Amino acid sequence: MNTLITNGRVVDPASGTDKKADIAIADGKIAGIGSIPAGFKAERTIDAAGCIVAPGLVDLAARLREPGYEHEGMLESEMAAAIAGGVTSLVCPPDTDPVLDEPGLVEMLKFRAEKLQCARLFPLGALTRNLAGGVLTEMAELTEAGCIGFSQADVPLADTQVLQRALSYASTFGYTVWLRPQDRDLGKGVAASGPLATRLGLAGVPVSAETIAIFTIVELMKATGARVHLCRISSARGVALVREAKAQGLPLTCDVSINSLHLVDTDIGYFDSRARLNPPLRQQGDREALSAALADGTIDALVSDHTPVEADAKTLPFAESEAGATGLELLLPLALQWGERSGAGVARAIEVITSAPARLLAAEDAGTGIGRLVEGGVADLCIADPGLEWQVLPDALKSQGKHTPFAGYPMQGRARHTLVAGRIVHG
Repeated sequence: MNTLITNGRVVDPASGTDKKADIAIADGKIAGIGSIPAGFKAERTIDAAGCIVAPGLVDLAARLREPGYEHEGMLESEMAAAIAGGVTSLVCPPDTDPVLDEPGLVEMLKFRAEKLQCARLFPLGALTRNLAGGVLTEMAELTEAGCIGFSQADVPLADTQVLQRALSYASTFGYTVWLRPQDRDLGKGVAASGPLATRLGLAGVPVSAETIAIFTIVELMKATGARVHLCRISSARGVALVREAKAQGLPLTCDVSINSLHLVDTDIGYFDSRARLNPPLRQQGDREALSAALADGTIDALVSDHTPVEADAKTLPFAESEAGATGLELLLPLALQWGERSGAGVARAIEVITSAPARLLAAEDAGTGIGRLVEGGVADLCIADPGLEWQVLPDALKSQGKHTPFAGYPMQGRARHTLVAGRIVHG
């Protein structure tokens, strides 16, 4: 169905576009931006007055909970949450049950996602079999099955020699390794080390748990030439190490979660398990450093770190509760809020959730146009009302996981329509 989007403010950071323009869509692709092709006849018109028309959001960290954890999230519910949040492409980690360490499992997951005809799914394959940290997976076969990189999810690799071998192998074939920097032994706590954790009697996770891991990864990158993406960096000292590595020309990228960007350890309050997150929330100085690094490009992308958790796992004492929070529907408003409060602006706020994360996908998705608006490119779009005020009511969220530290918070900005390949999948 030919679609015409009129009267919207078109914001495409990849091309530097920020202007009022109409967009014509035909055969699932963008047929024209500003100038409508001769002979184009719209079968459907969307009035985007007062709205931002942007590329569909790209989220690099979203657990969909299938297979194996359907009690916490179903593919249907989490994909519905994605498109409700304007997310049209997402990356899922391999820590399912069974783990995504076999091509057949990856193919089955992608097939299920494609049948739903919602957001595009880009799986990460397991770096080691069963994430056990011993034997490397068949990366070539997993890549053929659709994996765009390899990860240990939240399971640290304790054996540095295995990590070296993994990076060496990945470097040989041009694969990207996605690692959350956390030392296995130092990272066993449940809250960030500091006065709050001490006062509450919670086991702390020192900043050195992150920095030791980053330093090790960087040194192994130098030795192997591997390309690495650091997932959910959380500290000011971690940012400094990343900035130094990038200055040396290493192929290192990283992201930060909406939780670490907007919250601090005191948001735990009196043992609020909704703020039991991984990585743990750190102090104000860390949050400010993360914000500045996202603005200047040291941190490449902003992610939802969407991790739906069932109610029973969150009603336990803080230290025993399961880490995680729902976030797909909050990525857009929290990005826009950050852009305004930090002074980074709307264009940068949209860039870190569209074109910047899209560039980190393998081969930039073969040039199909994900994460950007380009004539001839795929028509994945988010039409967002930046002035729409709403409140985070957990029961109203599409995700099966209803727990978020932002419950009750006022938000501004929301997706009015989401289009994938020209189809309206939300709105």
